[in-house]
Amino acid sequence: MIITVTLNPALDKTARCDVLRPNALNRLRDVSIDAGGKGVNVSAMIRVLGGNSIATGFAGGGAGEELIAGLAGKGLEHDFVRIASVTRTNLKVINDAGNVTELNEPGPEITGEEFAALEKKLAAFGTKGNTFILSGSLPRGIKSDAYKKLCGTLRQNGAEVFLDADGEALELALDAGPDAVPCFLKPNRYELLKLFGIQDGSEITEAVLSPLCVKLLDKGVSLVCLSLGHEGALFVSREGIRRSPALPVTVKSTVGAGDSMVGALVYGFENGLPQEHCFALAMAASAGACTTEGTNPPSRFLVDELLQQVCVQKIS
Repeated sequence: MIITVTLNPALDKTARCDVLRPNALNRLRDVSIDAGGKGVNVSAMIRVLGGNSIATGFAGGGAGEELIAGLAGKGLEHDFVRIASVTRTNLKVINDAGNVTELNEPGPEITGEEFAALEKKLAAFGTKGNTFILSGSLPRGIKSDAYKKLCGTLRQNGAEVFLDADGEALELALDAGPDAVPCFLKPNRYELLKLFGIQDGSEITEAVLSPLCVKLLDKGVSLVCLSLGHEGALFVSREGIRRSPALPVTVKSTVGAGDSMVGALVYGFENGLPQEHCFALAMAASAGACTTEGTNPPSRFLVDELLQQVCVQKIS
């Protein structure tokens, strides 16, 4: 079973404008609202590929009810903890050049009792043989060691854990010891460099990035999927380092592309696909997500079409 956990989900409002002008009136068009949050996006991608998952996390207020309704409308199985505060709404504005400006609310404040209720819910799913995807920012009220705590509990009870987080939450999760760190990580370039205290710059090449990923393996991580935007991705595991160039697609929005990558990877693992096929599927899903509006996943037809173009090269 795959369980996606979104501690800070959102209603994602996406809109377009000709040119986004600061300190001026901007008229939006093509406004759409989707149930969002990184784990929710992962569940949506898994469903497109033909898999099943349960989406969980926190939901509150009218926005939380709209979020739940959106999940049901997409046919996604869900089991959220209801909270007293209101689920956030995020706005993404895309100009005609394809540039995205994101305006994200901080999210609700979670009480200790509400977090304990989520822990109990996750334990009720059972852990042995299950895969949990923990992803996204932490809402207010939750301590920065929340992912460390959840990873440790789930892994020690036999679950596989995929973590997509950054900053202090990621740092603490990686300090839990080899038997409690996440099995899989998906940082982007910025998040990886920040983790190691390195300033980004033109001199940061694959020769620098690959050893940093290997250092994460030394902490007990099984696989690091490093997304590099228009440069593609690196997949680093004990079996070696693989590179996959980005596919040439017409980009409408990059929002949710990383989540589609995670969803495809986990779907592949769950179905016992060969490792390189999982990587190729992840690249196709990520590229396909870039061609859709808002946070919608690509169709299975498009993913299969793009899959024929993916090249995964072993470099060490």
